[in-house]
Amino acid sequence: MKIVLDTCVLYPTVMREMLLGAARLGHYTPLWSARILEEWARAARKLGPTGEAQARGEIALLHANWPGAELPPAPGVEARLWLPDPADLHVLAVAVAGSADAIMTVNRQDFPKNILAEEGLERIEPDGFLYNLWLKDPKGLADVGAQVLAQANVMNGGGWEIRALMKKARLPRLGKALAG
Repeated sequence: MKIVLDTCVLYPTVMREMLLGAARLGHYTPLWSARILEEWARAARKLGPTGEAQARGEIALLHANWPGAELPPAPGVEARLWLPDPADLHVLAVAVAGSADAIMTVNRQDFPKNILAEEGLERIEPDGFLYNLWLKDPKGLADVGAQVLAQANVMNGGGWEIRALMKKARLPRLGKALAG
């Protein structure tokens, strides 16, 4: 399954690491565009003076780990598409041009299911997606969760529990399953 990851699921670190961990396990193939990654880097400026630099370093790692994941712009495709927010058309255009199966986003209103269905696409939300993967591969997702939790505790001086960390990352169903 090929899934275009919208900026809103790449920018939060814990969510991104869980999604990419699932991709490393072979559960799906992640796709994105240079514009999606640039939106992430610009959004990371809000974290302070080092936020953008850190995001650009993480983007370089994405390029190294998934060299074929970045798709070129598809302006001819974009011109024939419609979404409620025209600023999101590039995401849909990349999904269509890349023959993706779905777009992963938390922005339901910006990607109506009926419009995506016209292009043969689904809209997938991270929590439900990862929870369903956990049902199929509990050990694999638990291992990814343990790695993400360990990293979060290193970066924040400890104290995180898996359920609370996943809930903060807008992955409450997954967090409950992993804590179970």
